[in-house]
Amino acid sequence: MKTIKKIIKKFFKYLGILFAIMIFSGLLFRMFGPKPNKPLGELIKVNEVNFHVHATGKKSKKPTVIIEGGGGVSTEYFHWLSEGLKDGLRVFRYDRAGVGYSDLNTTPRNPETIAKELHELLEQSGESPPYIIAGHSLGGPYMRVFTELYPDEVKGLVFMDATHPEQVERFNAAPKDSFRFKSAVWGINVAIFFADVGVLGLLQSFTDPVFSAKGLPDELNERTKDFLLNGKSLRGYRNEINNYHSTLKRVQQPVDFGNMPIRVITAIGEQKIEPNDHLKKVIAAHKEYTEWSSDGKQILIHGNHQTIFTVKENADIICGEILKLTRNVIL
Repeated sequence: MKTIKKIIKKFFKYLGILFAIMIFSGLLFRMFGPKPNKPLGELIKVNEVNFHVHATGKKSKKPTVIIEGGGGVSTEYFHWLSEGLKDGLRVFRYDRAGVGYSDLNTTPRNPETIAKELHELLEQSGESPPYIIAGHSLGGPYMRVFTELYPDEVKGLVFMDATHPEQVERFNAAPKDSFRFKSAVWGINVAIFFADVGVLGLLQSFTDPVFSAKGLPDELNERTKDFLLNGKSLRGYRNEINNYHSTLKRVQQPVDFGNMPIRVITAIGEQKIEPNDHLKKVIAAHKEYTEWSSDGKQILIHGNHQTIFTVKENADIICGEILKLTRNVIL
């Protein structure tokens, strides 16, 4: 028994020493390591919070395309959408509060607040309607609420593998009070701590970027290393995830957008094989978005939740649908 106690004591002693060395090394990295890159766009202040805006293409009477990213997804990931549209349309990419190069803020992360922040940001940026909004993942519920609040300004919607309002009930997303969800939030909080003390940034300096995406240019993937140099971006993601269930509940009521063009992009996997039962259910659920309008269409793309727009060939398909959509929009 004494031998076992000695072994346990030594184990925790060495574990403590290792932890101390790790924290000390991380703090040194925070002090003397690389600093974040400058944002590719510009910072625009709304209610004392700096929002990162990366707009491309000339302003015109044509609709401006607004890209609403998924949870924690920054403007870098939508590079190919911007490249594919900027010659014909104005493209407005932005980082929500706490995401990418935007500051954290203290306002609630509910879809109404996020929609109002975007609306004020558009005004402060000198943008004007009409808008076509393309939303990825959690950006889908956000852009739906924006359209409900500002119906006269939105002329088209593009749902890019958007989170379904019944994601918990139909697709086994973790319920709010479940151990699985609480564990996930706890894991994010742990990651925030290790990012704040420099450990994650230090570890990432020896590896490929953790947040790299297949298909993006190397220089953009390298920029994503910035998001683990401190805990800010992880905090922004956590703040949105904490409101995940209330956001979905907010958009579970039926909606009718009249004859507004709606395009629904659904990822059906990298391999060109027959969809399994789960994927068939996802396709059917996403098709429900098309029923919110008399002008709805679903497009299936071979790719995953991210590569449908980070791989150029897939992004080109989405860009083609957006360009065709704009020809049908009556200004």
